[in-house]
Amino acid sequence: MSAPRSTRVEVNGWIVLDKPVGLTSTQAVSKLKRLFNAKKAGHAGTLDPLASGILPVAFGEATKTVPFVQDGKKAYRFTVQWGAETDSDDAEGKVTRTSEARPDPADVAAKLPSFLGEIMQQPPAFSAIKVNGERAYDLARDGEIVDLAPRPVTIHALRLVSCDRENAVLEAECGKGTYVRAIARDLGRALGCLGHVIALRRTRVGPFFEADSIRLAELLEEPEQAPAELMGVEAGLSELPCVILDRTGAARLRRGQSVILRGRDAPSEGAAYAVCSGVVIASGLVEQGEFLPNRVFNLPF
Repeated sequence: MSAPRSTRVEVNGWIVLDKPVGLTSTQAVSKLKRLFNAKKAGHAGTLDPLASGILPVAFGEATKTVPFVQDGKKAYRFTVQWGAETDSDDAEGKVTRTSEARPDPADVAAKLPSFLGEIMQQPPAFSAIKVNGERAYDLARDGEIVDLAPRPVTIHALRLVSCDRENAVLEAECGKGTYVRAIARDLGRALGCLGHVIALRRTRVGPFFEADSIRLAELLEEPEQAPAELMGVEAGLSELPCVILDRTGAARLRRGQSVILRGRDAPSEGAAYAVCSGVVIASGLVEQGEFLPNRVFNLPF
């Protein structure tokens, strides 16, 4: 007896979800996948259950653009509570050390420049990094000691929004792989007062900002309006230069062949994407006046 045929449909595009606190990223994607009855969906960058904010969710052909979104800048607003360190570097973990010391706002501000640029950062033990094939957070939850090696990350900006005796609110702009929880932990250590994150909101992921987002409750309350919130597949590529082609050039890309670019408007060498009649055809590289496709999109044009 053959398996029942799937009733899910092809959905292509992006929803920039404003994820609520208490929901995992996987749970959020599952809810949207059911809402759209979509065959394929994934997200661009995990948000912890404690965190809220931007969770870009890709459907269908848009999943091919996820790496470009993940490689983009991230921005966060977060609250650090002074006086304690936890095993997860946030409020969900167990307190491992405490301190009676509290920093002055001026001392906090004076420490921030040392976190800018490319720095070495030790990821939290409770993270999705794999250790011998297993997630670090699974090992940590099982009681194993997880000591992850420091790795280079880039922090573009770190601003103090407000600070009192117990808490500080900060904003950070950073590159791929940066852990805000680790910033809070290391800042607390540098100030001699210890610290951990008690609130975290992501405000940007690559080309997507808060203004692009929609709350899950809104989508669930009016499911018939959900398709109107879907952004095009090309939204995930919008930080790259765009090459506009005619149908002949588009057909060549779809066959995996390169296209010679002509004219003053051809982008300089590097990553780019190509469109025809407003439809994204491929992403790839511009090299020596040619567009070389590496991912082709199966969209009608």
